[in-house]
Amino acid sequence: MTPPEIRWAGPRALLIQLESLESVLTVHAYLQQHPLRGQVDVLAAARTVLAVFDSGTNARAARAAVAQVDTAPSEGAAAAGDPVRIEVVYDGDDLAEVGRLTGLDPDGVIAVHTGQLWTAAFGGFAPGFAYLVGENGSLTVPRRSTPRTAVPAGAVALAGNFSAVYPRRSPGGWQLIGRTASRLWDLDREQPALLRPGTAVRYVAVRESVTLTAPATDATPSPATPAEAGPSLEILAPGPQSLIQDLGRPGLGDVGVSKAGAADTASARQANRLVGNAPGDAVIETILGGLTVRARGELTVALTGAPTPAGIGRDDTPRPAPMCSPFALHDGETLQLDAPDAGLRTYLAIRGGIDVPEVLGSRSTDVMSGIGPAPLAAGTVLPVGVVDQGRTVGAAEPSTLPATVRSGTHGPVVLRITGGPRHDWFTDESLRALTGQSWSVTAESNRIGVRLAVGGPDGAAPGTTPGPTTEKTGTPLQRLTTDELPSEGVVAGSLQVPPSGLPVLFLADHPVTGGYPVIGVVVPEDLGVAAQLAPGTRLRFQAVDPEDLQPIPRPHQHPPTRSS
Repeated sequence: MTPPEIRWAGPRALLIQLESLESVLTVHAYLQQHPLRGQVDVLAAARTVLAVFDSGTNARAARAAVAQVDTAPSEGAAAAGDPVRIEVVYDGDDLAEVGRLTGLDPDGVIAVHTGQLWTAAFGGFAPGFAYLVGENGSLTVPRRSTPRTAVPAGAVALAGNFSAVYPRRSPGGWQLIGRTASRLWDLDREQPALLRPGTAVRYVAVRESVTLTAPATDATPSPATPAEAGPSLEILAPGPQSLIQDLGRPGLGDVGVSKAGAADTASARQANRLVGNAPGDAVIETILGGLTVRARGELTVALTGAPTPAGIGRDDTPRPAPMCSPFALHDGETLQLDAPDAGLRTYLAIRGGIDVPEVLGSRSTDVMSGIGPAPLAAGTVLPVGVVDQGRTVGAAEPSTLPATVRSGTHGPVVLRITGGPRHDWFTDESLRALTGQSWSVTAESNRIGVRLAVGGPDGAAPGTTPGPTTEKTGTPLQRLTTDELPSEGVVAGSLQVPPSGLPVLFLADHPVTGGYPVIGVVVPEDLGVAAQLAPGTRLRFQAVDPEDLQPIPRPHQHPPTRSS
């Protein structure tokens, strides 16, 4: 047995690199059937399995256990159960081109596509999207040189040695050969994803005369629920973006669903703690002020996160609302949030929690997939849950944000990182530059990721306040290898580096897989700080060891051991 190569993907996750897709399916199935202590998610990809744990202690213990897993593929273990039948009308825009690329005419492509059994190898890209591998590679084709800006839901496509069905309208660069009415993703089903890793699929050609019903689009339930009884909160103005968030929906990476949840979990937990809620109760996450709400009934609320001037009133002069302290919002009173003095995201918790319907076990809004309650809008009425009388309202607390974020005037903000699973894909100079220069947050950042630019005051060591500023341009990161990296699982905090050399720091709504190498991973304890960095904020990275989070020397350069 050849032991798998195991790489850290942050202090709580392991990227298990394997020699074949068959070995990936074997290890993935083993971890699904025999979960390790603290295992919260396991995600298969083309040559890797990502295993995520609830703590660094459990991740370290799992590393030793994973090294003993038998990676040899088992005969007949790739596909499980009776094949799922997917009926296809073969009239895709790229059918003739696929015929040319493969040396087959369109009828030959159809015959080969329907004449073999396909197996769902792994998910990703979008909820319900599954990469299917066939019994032979006769339909291996490249992606389109120019991706389409919109591929219709139900499109059947090929790329590389994979086939797939687009669950929803989205951009895409795969070769389109047909369309289907099969619903790959349906939140009304007990299992929303039609295909999961290991599912067998049989494509069946049908005539054009067969009536096709457009595949269902993702449901986006409105959080507006008439409050027939009990207290509630009315949204008068939502500001730039106000979302309902809790601690997210972990464990669904295999079907393309990210954890989502509050971007700054420490602030969300603090808001709930102050009003006597459970840590996972739903709160409002709002950015850059502008949120105005009105109490319907007597409410106890708290504001945390980005320090925000806020006023409580009716028609008279509003009185100031405190930060990080519970306070009363009486029936008919309004609460108005101005732009934060520093930071980006402010959290509003209500005693009893926001009682909107759960979607896949969570009330959080995932802006990338569209799963969860719709963004809040004027006129939305949010019902408040039943108060757990066993939980007491808390006392005022200090902010969870570091002084460099609360002040908004000094910097740079320091984020601790561990070496990424693909740090050896970068030059020695780039590994030095990652932690040796300042970076700045761009205006293109959102809940999916923080986009960074090079530059910032020179001459300040990580964790110190800089002296007189001298602007330094900085250096984009350069790769040591130009190999293409097949998509693999990524965790929140990953610093993915696209061809521009400017890292993207993934936040709560990040895609579950990525195709660019990850040079480092921000430790989970610092992700809330990262989510509070407004455009223009300067930051630096400090390398720490995933084993103990102590500073370590820069990783030693060595050639990649993996090609693709």
